[in-house]
Amino acid sequence: MTTTSETDTNIDTQSIDITDSAQEYLAELLEKQNVEGIAVRIFITQPGTPYAETCLAYCRPGEEEPTDVLLELEKINVYLDKNSLAFMEEAVVDFNADRMGGQLTIKAPNAKMPKVNADSPLEDRINYVLYSEINPGLAAHGGEIKLVELTEQQYAVLAFGGGCQGCAAVDLTLKDGVEKTLMERIPELAGIRDVTDHTDTTNAYYR
Repeated sequence: MTTTSETDTNIDTQSIDITDSAQEYLAELLEKQNVEGIAVRIFITQPGTPYAETCLAYCRPGEEEPTDVLLELEKINVYLDKNSLAFMEEAVVDFNADRMGGQLTIKAPNAKMPKVNADSPLEDRINYVLYSEINPGLAAHGGEIKLVELTEQQYAVLAFGGGCQGCAAVDLTLKDGVEKTLMERIPELAGIRDVTDHTDTTNAYYR
């Protein structure tokens, strides 16, 4: 477990609000597991994309990741996935009791679209431009572009899906649209590469 300074922990604690009612409910669940030192782990799958999902799971001793941030709350301990922290800002974990028992809810408004700035990781800034500026324009054709990876040479490897896959105008879209927009918004990028097989025209908007 990587230790964090008190200042770092305070900053991370403020990124997510776990209400007293949620802590009490989770503490009861953890107690029923009969595992000494068991905690809760919160992480986001596919953060910064429309497919982001915020997950909460039991975390037995040793199951946490080395880079997780530990929150020692009054009633429970919570491990936060370091790579998900930027997407957890303003997140709230709450428990609402009702006659049926109640429901635990997790709201993370920035999971799909994080707040980014000049200091944000390059991948986050690329995803932000893709999902806030580029993909909305392609949606009319059933298209979508995803970031596959960022190479060491600072090239963004993109995959075209939906109507963009097999699109006869994809070269024009790629060079004149997507690349121009990304390079203007993110000058550090060396360029973009396309890994999509455009010979598959099954879902193509243009033929």
